[in-house]
Amino acid sequence: MKILLIYPEYPDTFWSFKHALKFISKKAVHPPLGLLTVAAMLPVDWEKRLIDMNVTTLTDKDLDWADYVFISAMIVQKQSAKDLIDRCKKSGTKIVAGGPFFTAGYDDFADIDHLVLNEAEITLPLFLTDLEHGKPRHLYKSMEFPDIKKTPAPLWELVDMKKYVSMTIQYSRGCPFNCEFCDITTLYGRRSRTKTKDQIVTELENIHSQGWRGNVFFVDDNFIGNRKKLKFDVLPAIIDWMKKRKYPFNFSTEASIDLSDDEMLMQMMIKAGFGGVFVGIETPDDGSLAECNKSQNRNRDLITSVKKIQKFGLQVHGGFIVGFDNDSPSIFKSQIEFIQKSRIITAMVGMLNAPRGSNLYKRIEKEGRLLKDTSGDNTDFSTNIIPKMGSEKLSLAYKNIINGIYSPKPYYERVRDYLREYKPLEKRVFRLHLGHLRYHFGYAGAFFKSTWFLGIRDKERIHYWKLLFWSLFRRPHLLHIAVACSIYGFHFRKIFANHL
Repeated sequence: MKILLIYPEYPDTFWSFKHALKFISKKAVHPPLGLLTVAAMLPVDWEKRLIDMNVTTLTDKDLDWADYVFISAMIVQKQSAKDLIDRCKKSGTKIVAGGPFFTAGYDDFADIDHLVLNEAEITLPLFLTDLEHGKPRHLYKSMEFPDIKKTPAPLWELVDMKKYVSMTIQYSRGCPFNCEFCDITTLYGRRSRTKTKDQIVTELENIHSQGWRGNVFFVDDNFIGNRKKLKFDVLPAIIDWMKKRKYPFNFSTEASIDLSDDEMLMQMMIKAGFGGVFVGIETPDDGSLAECNKSQNRNRDLITSVKKIQKFGLQVHGGFIVGFDNDSPSIFKSQIEFIQKSRIITAMVGMLNAPRGSNLYKRIEKEGRLLKDTSGDNTDFSTNIIPKMGSEKLSLAYKNIINGIYSPKPYYERVRDYLREYKPLEKRVFRLHLGHLRYHFGYAGAFFKSTWFLGIRDKERIHYWKLLFWSLFRRPHLLHIAVACSIYGFHFRKIFANHL
């Protein structure tokens, strides 16, 4: 068989970092880890090619070559996925589709040849067996959650790593919490299923052997779902491997706010090479947290928790939501104040949406307040819920939040305040060697491009120069962070300007 694995294109969103990528001459942030893992589950003697439409162009010649096209996507990629399906049909190429987007809405795709849903460790072997016997079915799904200790390492040789900002790795699936607006527990369960330390070390070694040096993102929805195993098994193995390989990677991941309660875990993450963590803050309003069942965020001082994580040396990226039923008009000002005081630079604020499969979707549908399917883009000024405060009021107030945190003056002030307070208790070990040159040349190029685009062409250039000179004279060792945050801010303003 000749298998063409295709990853649809992302629209221009908050997390695409499209406007920031041009500063470092990259095409996309992350490669499609799911498809690379699926590729490793296919028979060894099959020919495999990967087309990530975010970094390269799909040609008719590619489709003509393939016996089957394998597509995986998230909901934010749905328009590109639909266009891709139409194109495959016109070319007569058979389609096998899976991943979160198709698993949640497979009823909408009766015309796709084969839907291999849920987790591929269970459903893909069933499809392959039927295919071998010449009787593949249209639909394969399962309510079981597989043991990912048996999951093979991704086929990294299919990827052109030079086109990406960061490589990716998965340690666990599932989350112990059950937030109403989230569909993760529906897709992957409440129990944190983990790989072994040997699997993780092998996958790190595979990425390293392909020549990669720099950023590696752990894609887990909650990296700390099994703290005991992390602290006494996996992180010690990563620390030993990083030391042996002279610290080639910079790690980041996603975790719940209760990370701040475990100082030993934060210390070990720093020693292992972690520098950033995305945390779902959602809202500073306790009533709204109770409404969405965000129990882990309640009965705590959220700003203190964020600053504690930052104090250990982990930059916190935050997710925020407005439009809860419990939200009052004061929440919009509270969100702005929280983000400014917490010094969270990358603050993704979105309107409340109800993805299929979430408890929120079921509740809103029962209440007759469901409008449509969510776009998957948390920052596109849309919601699939009829909000209790009224759509017009919510939209106007949401715009005020965006202006309040991403207009140049408050944004650059937040960056400066963060850099002023950046004095980590735990310092990561970093050693420069030849493998890092590509990364540092990329940084140098980003610096010179930023001086042109942000320091000369941008009408808000005064804020850029103020931050750079302040950093140069007050915190010169953090100048690279100042430049990076300036570029992020440019991207965020461009994204929201398109909607505003």
